[in-house]
Amino acid sequence: MNWLGAALILTACTWAGFEYAKKLTERPRQLRQLRTALQSFEAEIMYGMNPLPEASRKMAGQLPPPVSFLFRFFSDYLKQGERNVDEAWSKSLNQVWPLTALAFREKEILYQFGSTLGRHEKMQQQKQIRLAMIHLEKEEQEAKETEKRYEKMAKSLGFLSGLLIIVMFI
Repeated sequence: MNWLGAALILTACTWAGFEYAKKLTERPRQLRQLRTALQSFEAEIMYGMNPLPEASRKMAGQLPPPVSFLFRFFSDYLKQGERNVDEAWSKSLNQVWPLTALAFREKEILYQFGSTLGRHEKMQQQKQIRLAMIHLEKEEQEAKETEKRYEKMAKSLGFLSGLLIIVMFI
């Protein structure tokens, strides 16, 4: 029975370490997807002349989850009659946020971006999109460095903490 308990503790701690490492790996990938989404969003608004609900729906169809959920929810809120664009964006962001691996700084960047949606003429809107993309690119570089620095450590620490707990109980 002791061996079974030790195996469960070791498995749980190792799994926790791998889950944390997975978040470190997912963050740069999701930031890259967001940057790509904003580029496509810019093209849909500027050159496709699509309104926000339609452009958002198209983005949702082109992206993998959870980033696609942000645009799908945004489109849904706008189609349901939400008049305030930044409120629809904020609701979408809050709804999707628990599913992402993104940090608080990225949430702030996306909130600021959402507060500018639909408030400016096209050229100014394009500048706001590009500004958000620049900020997200900076965050992506930082996330890659963090991943490189801490991913192996998180996996090892999960396993070693499991061993430590087992040794403490023996």
